Amino acid sequence: MTREFTIQMEVRDHECDVQGIVNNSVYLNYLEHARHKMLRGLGVDFTGLAKKGIYLVVIQNLIHYRHPLQSGDDFTVTTVIGRESRLKIRFQQTIRRSRDQRLILEARVTGAAIDRDYRPLRLENIEEMKFMDNES
Repeated sequence: MTREFTIQMEVRDHECDVQGIVNNSVYLNYLEHARHKMLRGLGVDFTGLAKKGIYLVVIQNLIHYRHPLQSGDDFTVTTVIGRESRLKIRFQQTIRRSRDQRLILEARVTGAAIDRDYRPLRLENIEEMKFMDNES
């Protein structure tokens, strides 16, 4: 089963650099916001997990920038979640400009769960991540 989530956002002036385009580091914030909204919608409680000593972390970002966004542009971030292994979650993400659906970027983000000692945790052992067990 594939799980997909889309969120609408807008570029704010302070996110642009001197060239008038969104700074490349800002896209990481857009992608993270979309992942968090998706996971919350699936019932993941980040605060509850942290209190249990379980931390969801990004271990790799692969981003292909295709076209820049500018101030005032509306755009969508689409996130598809899947299991990469017992220890890793994979997020395929795209950003598209709303007015013409132009592809702005493609990203592959790999996440994992770790404990207080930074040791990896198996996702099937985390109650809040049980929805991943239904992945095909």
